[in-house]
Amino acid sequence: MAAATDIRKSNVILYQNVPHIAIDVEHRTQGRQSGFVQVTLRNLVSGVSTKTKFHSNDTVTFCYVESKSLEFSYADEMGFHFLNTETYEDEVISADLLKDQKDYLIAGAAYSVLFVENKPVQVQLPPSIAMKVVEASEGLRGDTASSAQKPVVTESGLRVQVPLFIKAGDIIRVNTTDGSYLGRA
Repeated sequence: MAAATDIRKSNVILYQNVPHIAIDVEHRTQGRQSGFVQVTLRNLVSGVSTKTKFHSNDTVTFCYVESKSLEFSYADEMGFHFLNTETYEDEVISADLLKDQKDYLIAGAAYSVLFVENKPVQVQLPPSIAMKVVEASEGLRGDTASSAQKPVVTESGLRVQVPLFIKAGDIIRVNTTDGSYLGRA
């Protein structure tokens, strides 16, 4: 157990028996009252952010956190399989833990996986990722006067709006925060 005043940004603590990461931390004092710590916490299981206050005499439990670089292998009914390239162990992460991140997983690509108490809790995606276009309709010849776009399907099944000149087999860069087209890779 540690004092709540020891919480710093990016620390992982147990809050309501669930691991939360501290996104923003402010130490405050109000006149003659005792100080408190206002913390914005993000639930590592559900992804929901909350603001909470800890008084200076409150105690918190810090979690053992480790980040490992794992290579995505494949997905099946058990979950998503990641290979630890140092030990060659297979780590399985459930589909409900990944949510929208599974659209950005490419076989053979390395991802940073956050472990809390030796359990995987979050896959940290890079800002952008290169993906191969597997399905694209032909662009109409006269549509180039404006910035017309068409939908394509990437190798992970993600649908992305791209310019008309992109065709099947091209490799494109996709923004992992909003799924938008960034350019050719």
